[in-house]
Parts: sequence; structure tokens; C-alpha cells
Amino acid sequence: MSSHTETDGRLLAGHVALVSGASRGIGLAIAIGFAECGAKVLITGRKEESLRAALESAGSVHADSLHAVAAHSARPEDVARAFEEAERRFGPVRTAVNCAATNPSMDPLSRIDLAAFDKTMETNVRGYLIVAREAAGRMQRAGSGGSIINVSSVAAYRAVPGLGAYGVSKAAVNALTTELAAELGKDGIRVNGIAPGVVRTKFSEALWKDPAREARAAAGVPLGRIAEPADITGAAVFLASDASRYITGQTLIIDGGMMAV
Repeated sequence: MSSHTETDGRLLAGHVALVSGASRGIGLAIAIGFAECGAKVLITGRKEESLRAALESAGSVHADSLHAVAAHSARPEDVARAFEEAERRFGPVRTAVNCAATNPSMDPLSRIDLAAFDKTMETNVRGYLIVAREAAGRMQRAGSGGSIINVSSVAAYRAVPGLGAYGVSKAAVNALTTELAAELGKDGIRVNGIAPGVVRTKFSEALWKDPAREARAAAGVPLGRIAEPADITGAAVFLASDASRYITGQTLIIDGGMMAV
């Protein structure tokens, strides 16, 4: 393990991270988890007011560890500006987490509006590539390696009614993860993914807000419940840290055992 973990008992002490799509839900939980483990974290999202609310929800204990920049992950100039702010405020970014996502249409793929499909792919795939490309270039120039983490979904592996375009985009994210891992390994940059099942977030509330629907969703999970955002945090901390220093090109499914049945 590197010396920064020896001088501070926290796993990510001295670490700088950037988390996209972190104004709420899984992205915010990961950012807070990183801060609790000693990292300095810049979070991004499209709306200033949502980011302000995110920082307030994180509490004063993380006031010195979290900073926010409004940025659209599918716009290269926004992403570059966010990385520049992270470097200016905290130092070189060692971990970049892609968590921005959208699902504007619940229509079957056979009838989906193409504009909605394009928007899904722009945010969920193109945006991930833009963030990863920016992170990789900066990590390569720094010459000290790093970690890129892509948040995928079990929808990449199993068809889910109403999530056709989303599932296609997340399957593409899995492919992006393996391709980037193969390309960047020589530079000491690890690229891995996390594929959650149903998580209690605003993004997925159609699947759990109604008690009967939540009960049906939980019934298919061996652990007997849907996930909370904090259930995803530990895997992200692991993949960001030196504890996973020989792991790359993998996507870890975090679904309470749903894919096992």
C-alpha cells in the first residue's frame, strides 16, 4: 500500500476525486463516502441549485472535503473546466467516477422516439467517454496512474421493461470499461465498473415509490430489500483505493443477489 494510507488510517487519505452526476443519489453517496475515507472530492451536475442542496445534505463535517462545479458531462469544455477546478482547489485527480445518467423514455425500443434514444446515449455513453478521456489524459501527463470508475447497471445484463434504451447504454458502458482498461493499463490507469440493481433514488422511484411495486422488486432480491445509495459506496471506495491496485477491466455487480436467481 502507498504511504498515504500509512500516515492516515483512512483508505483514501491524500486522494483527489471527481464524481460526475453527484448532485444526488448514487453519485452523491459515493462522493460522501470518498470524503469520509479521507479524499478531497469535486462533484459535478448540471444544475447549480441541485449541487448547493447536495453540499448542504452532506453536512458541515465535509465542508472542507467537497466542492461543486456545474458541468454537463457530455460537453468537453464543461468537463475540462471541472477538472481544472479540481486541480486548482485540491490537486491532481487520482480517481474519476462517471455517474451521470438519464432515461427520458419508458417506451419499448421498437417504438422509442429517436431524439430520446440519442439523449440517453449522449449522457450515458458519450458523457462517460468525455470524462474518462479527460481524466486519462491528465493522469497520463502526471505519470502517476489513477482509477476510472464507470457506474453501469444490471439493466446491461437483463432486459427490463421500460429501460430498453437505458439498458443498451449501460451495455455500452461495460464495453467502454473493458476497452479503456485494455488501452490504459500500460499507464497504470485502472478502469472498472459498478453495476447496481434497484437503488432507492429519485432516478428509479417509479420502481419503488409505490409500496406494492417495491415489495415486488424486493421479492426478487435474495437479501430481501432494494439497495440504498450508501450500499454502493464501499465498492467505489475499494476500486478507487490501492486495495484494488491489480484489478482492472471488471464490472462489479451490486444487486443483493438478484442476478443469482
